[in-house]
Amino acid sequence: MSTTVDRADGANSPDSSAPAPAPRATGKGVPLAYAGSGLMTASALMSWCYDPDVLGDLTLYGNPAPVQLTMLVLGLLGLVLAMSAKGPLRRLGAGLDTSRGAFRLGLGAVAYMALTLAAITAQAGGLVNADPGAWVALVGSLVLVVAGRLGVSRPSRNIGAMRAKGWVEILVLVALVAIALLLVADGLTLRDPWAFVLLLLGVGAAAAGLAGANAFTWLGVTASYHSRVLTLAAFVAAFAFPLTQNGSDANMSIATQVIIFSATALGLNIVVGLAGLLDLGYIAFLGAGAYVGAILSGSAFATIDWQPPFLVTVIIGALFSALLGLIIGSPTLRVSGDYLAIVTLAFGEIFRLAMFNLDGNNGPKITNGPNGIPAIPELNFFGFDFGVTHHLFGIPITRFSNYYLLLLCVIALIIVIFSNLNNSRIGRGWVAIREDEKAADAMGVNVFGLKLLAFAGGAFLAGLAGTIKAHHDVSVTPDQYQFLESAFLLAAVVLGGMGTVGGVLLGAVVLKLLPEKLRFFSEYRLLIFGLLLVLMMRFRPEGLVASKRRKLEFHEDDEHLADKVQTIHLEEKTS
Repeated sequence: MSTTVDRADGANSPDSSAPAPAPRATGKGVPLAYAGSGLMTASALMSWCYDPDVLGDLTLYGNPAPVQLTMLVLGLLGLVLAMSAKGPLRRLGAGLDTSRGAFRLGLGAVAYMALTLAAITAQAGGLVNADPGAWVALVGSLVLVVAGRLGVSRPSRNIGAMRAKGWVEILVLVALVAIALLLVADGLTLRDPWAFVLLLLGVGAAAAGLAGANAFTWLGVTASYHSRVLTLAAFVAAFAFPLTQNGSDANMSIATQVIIFSATALGLNIVVGLAGLLDLGYIAFLGAGAYVGAILSGSAFATIDWQPPFLVTVIIGALFSALLGLIIGSPTLRVSGDYLAIVTLAFGEIFRLAMFNLDGNNGPKITNGPNGIPAIPELNFFGFDFGVTHHLFGIPITRFSNYYLLLLCVIALIIVIFSNLNNSRIGRGWVAIREDEKAADAMGVNVFGLKLLAFAGGAFLAGLAGTIKAHHDVSVTPDQYQFLESAFLLAAVVLGGMGTVGGVLLGAVVLKLLPEKLRFFSEYRLLIFGLLLVLMMRFRPEGLVASKRRKLEFHEDDEHLADKVQTIHLEEKTS
């Protein structure tokens, strides 16, 4: 007697040990998917509002504004899903859950249009000012939702096994990086609060549709095959970013702060993401490097009359931060969990208060107390003055752009160090300690030594970034290194995905960029930001870009699936 397991195409396969995938949908929603996506695409070429002052002039036909272009992209994405189910892209649809993708994409588009109509109502003085194009887009979005509920198609095979030609996959990855560059550049240039929020919602709707269709699974497999190409494309896009800002100091200042925050978060990722040590005072190591860079900068307010070459200053600052890590880590790493968190939190506050007291009255005159060290001179490498505006291809490269490019080189170095440590014997030891410290100790892992190395290594990278931050900020004061900054760094690591490089970078960008662009909400921006983090931790606790191990840890459905597969195997053996 044998047990049969349903295959994706509805047939039965005897003695099969694989879990039964969902059967293919009947495709009743395919015509509606075409209709809804077509309406969404056509609406972008129509007028959405009578008032030209609303959301960048939505009154023109055939000349879509940025808000309408977002709906155009959503409509085209819906058409791609429809054609993947029944059309020229049917081969792609064999690995996509287009039913769920169309449903989520439609819901996101409905939310997008609801907020757009709310913006028209608020800015134009009433909903009556909405033109037919807005209503066509809303109707098309609702039709796409219905199409997803009726069923378009479901995957008939594992999307990870579906591979295209190598050059096609490379082009897709490069195109995605280029799209990300354009989105960031466009988001920084937006001054209208409604337009910025709508851009975020549009990106979220597209991401929800792609995630529902399992497209990110295919993207992850493709990226793993072409990781070097993806990394190179990402760095080329990052280096090209200043060329898109036309000398804007405001935008490049935000971008530079994001890079500094990202470099520091990568250092914390060693401590928290790999070794599993909860550090709530990590900002102190960044401050230590910044103070070393300021004291040795040659500023008129510096308390040490010695100005070594900046490369020497960088090494001194990084080593000083690492030394602090060793001094603090040696006695405190004997404890773990909540006790370690309390000790590191206390260290962060002790560092800040010590910088206040080293003013010449309460202690030695080293940091000038609360006044800090201002008037830090600009960097000068081999005659290249970072404080002077240069020109590249006729585009001005301002002071902030100069520091941005320098920090990109630093973060590239940090990524190389992190990646090599992660893939080394040391990295495997850190992961073993994070998973089960006692088991790692029983297997001969030098637990205390590796924990101390993680603490000192993370502090070294933070000090490295801090020396450059001092020159970028022109001044260093104790108030810059409060506990809230450590909390944001930890949130970036957890939100992005502990133990990953791309995830932490993405988390740092989100956590640093959104508060800057949400300033129009005044005192409510942190409340809204906190709610977004809560929702993120509820629905994707493993982070935006999670490792496979952590994804399995946080999703019980995967455990149920494993139990189901094991049950099938046992039934077949007993039968």
